[in-house]
Amino acid sequence: MNQDKIFFKNRKEASLQLLDVLPVESMKLEKWIVIGCSYGGYEMSKIIAEALNADFDIMFSQKIFAPNNEECEIAVVTELEEVLIHEELVKAFDINLDSIYLKSKDIYDSSIKILANRFRQNEKLQNLLGKNVLIIDEDINVGLVVMACIKTIINQKVKSLSVATPILSTASISTVDRITDDLYYIKKLEHYIEADYYYENLEELTFEDIERIKNEGKK
Repeated sequence: MNQDKIFFKNRKEASLQLLDVLPVESMKLEKWIVIGCSYGGYEMSKIIAEALNADFDIMFSQKIFAPNNEECEIAVVTELEEVLIHEELVKAFDINLDSIYLKSKDIYDSSIKILANRFRQNEKLQNLLGKNVLIIDEDINVGLVVMACIKTIINQKVKSLSVATPILSTASISTVDRITDDLYYIKKLEHYIEADYYYENLEELTFEDIERIKNEGKK
């Protein structure tokens, strides 16, 4: 690995650097909910939320890949059954939209719903109506996951919606910035590779890890 390309030691260090670009003091004047849109984003959301005196949560989602190509993301389904489709890729591969929606329903029923219910003890995602929401992730590359999270949260009729990430591809900036109130980041890259190329240690997190993160500090 090229050491010159490592920007962050781990998610904790990236979170602390991200706090330097967030208007923390002005944000603390209002009530915020910080939502991670991945397991890694959830770990970071806890650190950010503590600095903002805010609540934190996670938006469960899962990617859908092109047939016979497990590297090509064509859609994302979230825990509120929102589906975001990469229309250009779907057209390029001539994929039937009905097959994507059928797949998303299967993924929701067999995986996402089960994980979300287990995580929240069968409670639904908290009510976001009229709330200020800050979405966090460890990186934004293609942006399908964060865009699916954005779409889902916007449909909850929030007061404001902002996104913060330590690192993102230049190509994703205009897409995210156009539909959110604010976009915060530390590094933008024209030629993006993948997240773990820019972190010294980007530990893969499991469902048990996020349960532990959720319960840390509870009596």
